[in-house]
Amino acid sequence: MTKQLLIAGGGIGGLGTALACARAGVQVDLLEQAAQFSEVGAGIQLGPNAVRVLHDWGLADALQAVAAFPDRIRVRDAHDGHTLGELPLGEHAAQRYGQPYATIHRADAHQLLLTAVQAQGNVHLHLNERARSVHESADGVRVRTEAGHDHEAQALVGSDGLWSVVRKHVMGGPAGLDTPPRFSGHLAYRGLVDWADVPANLRTQTVTAWLGPRLHAVHYPVCGGRKFNVVAVVHGRQTANPQSWSHDANRADLLQAMGPVHANLLAMLDAVPNWKLWPLNDRPPMTGAYEHAQGRVLLVGDAAHPMRPYLAQGAAMALEDAWTLGQLLSTTDQDWPLLFQRFAMLRWQRNAQVQARSVRNGQVFHANGWLRTGRNAAMALLGERLLDNPWLYSGPPQPVP
Repeated sequence: MTKQLLIAGGGIGGLGTALACARAGVQVDLLEQAAQFSEVGAGIQLGPNAVRVLHDWGLADALQAVAAFPDRIRVRDAHDGHTLGELPLGEHAAQRYGQPYATIHRADAHQLLLTAVQAQGNVHLHLNERARSVHESADGVRVRTEAGHDHEAQALVGSDGLWSVVRKHVMGGPAGLDTPPRFSGHLAYRGLVDWADVPANLRTQTVTAWLGPRLHAVHYPVCGGRKFNVVAVVHGRQTANPQSWSHDANRADLLQAMGPVHANLLAMLDAVPNWKLWPLNDRPPMTGAYEHAQGRVLLVGDAAHPMRPYLAQGAAMALEDAWTLGQLLSTTDQDWPLLFQRFAMLRWQRNAQVQARSVRNGQVFHANGWLRTGRNAAMALLGERLLDNPWLYSGPPQPVP
C-alpha cells in the first residue's frame, strides 16, 4: 500500500494535522466533506501555546498579517460594569511564555493553514468526500465516502469534528463505549462588527469578558484589528438542528435572555449587524487513552475531545494534537498502531484537563448568589493569578524521545 495516511476533515485540526505530518515526510490524503475549503464562525483566541505551534511550523509572518495581539484580558461585571480582574498580555505574555497571545478570525486561521498545506508537495486534497464508514484491516484502513468512493491508506486520522463518523469506529466497537454529544444548556450568539461601528470607548486592543448570572459575553479584535468578534452566551433550549454550526438568530431573543446589562455591553451588542446562533454541545472529559486511538485509527481535535469555549482552547488543543503527532513522526519509526498509542498516552490527560477546566469556568462565569459573590471577591484579590494559566500557555508538552 503506497498511500500512508488518510485524514478525514479539513478544518483547523485536519489541516494542522496534514501540515505537521507532511513536514515529517508523510504522504497525506485529506478528505473534506465540503465543496470548497472554507471556515464558518467568527473569532477564536490563540494562547501562547497555540501561537508556539504556528511559529514552529514557520507561520509567524502569516499569523502577524491577519491576527490581532491584545494588550490584556479584562473581566467586567455584566450589570454594573466594574472591573473584576485583569491579565496583561502583549509584551508581558511574550516575555513570560516566549510567544504572544493572539485573536484571529476563524476563516483567517483556516486560510493560513490551507496555504501552508498547499505548498507541501506530499498532500493531496479531496473535496466533496464526507466519510461514511471505516474499515480496518491488519495492514491498512479503508474509508468509504458518501460519494461512494473508497480511499485506502496505512492509517487514518479522524478530524471530522463533534459529530465524527470516524469516532464511531474507534469508540463504537463491541463494547459500545461511545455516547452521543450532550447539549450543555447554553446558546452562543456570535457576530462581527467593523471597527468604525464599535462604540468609541470600546475600541481597544483588549479581550473584554462580561460576567453575569446565567450569562457572559466576550469581545475582542480580529482581522488585524479591523473587526471585533462578539459572542454572548445565555442559557436556553436546544435548537432544531444541533449539528449545524450556525443558525440565523434574533437580536430580540438574545436581549430577552440576557435581561438588563451595563450600557457599554448593550452598546456593543447593538453594534452587531447580524447574529448567528450556535448551540454548545460537547462530551464529558476524556477518561483514557482509548478515546484517542484504536489500532490504525486516531482521533484528534473535537472528534476526540470537544470542549466548551470557556477556556478558549478548542482550536489550540487541535493544533497541539497536530504538532505532537508531527513530532512523533519525526522521531519514531512509522509503526502506526504503536505511534498512535504513544500519541494517545501523551495527549489524553492534558486534553481531559482542558475539557474539565472549560466546564468549570462556564459554571464560574455564569455564577449567581453566593458563588458569584465569592468569585468577585477572589477576582478582586487574585485577579491576575486566577486568569493566568502557566500550565497551559507554556505548552504544548514536548514528547520525550
